[in-house]
Amino acid sequence: MQRCTYMDNAAATRLDERVLEAMTPYFFETYAVATSEFGYSLGIEAREALDDARGSLAARMGASPEELVFTSGSTESSNMALKGVALALAQKKGNHIIVSKIEDFPVLHSAQALERQGFRVTYLPVDGDGLVDLDALQKAITKETILVSIQHANQEIGTVQDIAAIAKLCKEKDTLVHTDATHSFARVPVNLSEVPIDLMSVSAHTIHGPRGIGGLFVRKKTPLTKWMDGGFQEYGLRAGLENIPGAVGFAKAAELVKPEENEALTSLRDHTIQRLLTEVPHTTLNGHPNNRTPQNANVTFHFVEGESITLHLDMRGFAVSTGSACFSRSLEGSHVIFGIGGDHERAHGSIRFTFSRFNTAEEADGIVDAISQVVSDLRRISPLTPHEKGG
Repeated sequence: MQRCTYMDNAAATRLDERVLEAMTPYFFETYAVATSEFGYSLGIEAREALDDARGSLAARMGASPEELVFTSGSTESSNMALKGVALALAQKKGNHIIVSKIEDFPVLHSAQALERQGFRVTYLPVDGDGLVDLDALQKAITKETILVSIQHANQEIGTVQDIAAIAKLCKEKDTLVHTDATHSFARVPVNLSEVPIDLMSVSAHTIHGPRGIGGLFVRKKTPLTKWMDGGFQEYGLRAGLENIPGAVGFAKAAELVKPEENEALTSLRDHTIQRLLTEVPHTTLNGHPNNRTPQNANVTFHFVEGESITLHLDMRGFAVSTGSACFSRSLEGSHVIFGIGGDHERAHGSIRFTFSRFNTAEEADGIVDAISQVVSDLRRISPLTPHEKGG
């Protein structure tokens, strides 16, 4: 079978062998649960491993270990943040929540679920690059606003928000702020000892760690009601036996991400974008040209459908993703492209390329060569292509 050149690393990354090596002992040797620490040595060893992983990840964030709650991933983390704050503050302060229109589904759907329960939600617009307008945010915050949730980096177009300025504004307005850092953690640094974020969602699956493990930073004294019943684990905020191999793997994955790797990804990203925009006619870069995650390039190829491009690339051995409707259960295109002012043609013709440490410059050049031919071929038969612009 032909080896696939995988460039959909915003969806999930390949597990690094060094991460698996770090995790393995906690499957077969130190496999006790951490809550057995008071009974026998295996439980003590398990607790120490969990504490070490928590401490390592918290240090990477600029946080204290007790401020990091392990979860099953960023989806649970964001649900916990929005719903936990809503439960804690609805009767004390108000029922108003603000999110951006281009949030990932864990935040967007949590906000919609709260809206159905009677909460008021403001869906803040973004500009053509995907950035939140600070003046609009300031005007949207009221005395009843209990939480602002603005992602650090967008999952589709890679735009990085000025989260420090957003958090500062929220603090001035005495409003809690949550950020989804799933696609920026370890890639775009945020020092939580300096930036007044109250809650931050992170996940291992985007940095070559295991799936099914993530975390929620909860700053000390942040009002947050436990929303999933069960045991007393994770400081009484998240019930269920701790995923110790996952936590160890998450910490190891974060440890392995170095500045040099992010610089290399940025170079690969910029090279790919430059070639696509130069060599493939009628293309549009989606997202901010500079303020974007190192690994993300998102481009619309006009006059063709994204799912057709994706299928043809797959036949040539390249894996990328599209926001097109045929690749989801929805009949609509990407809400992110619509959110930055794109129309249906732009939304359905967008392709996301996301790189990892396992991608090479040769692979990037290979996919540009392939997509140039694929797009040219598809435009010749596409009813969307104006005659004078064909090819």
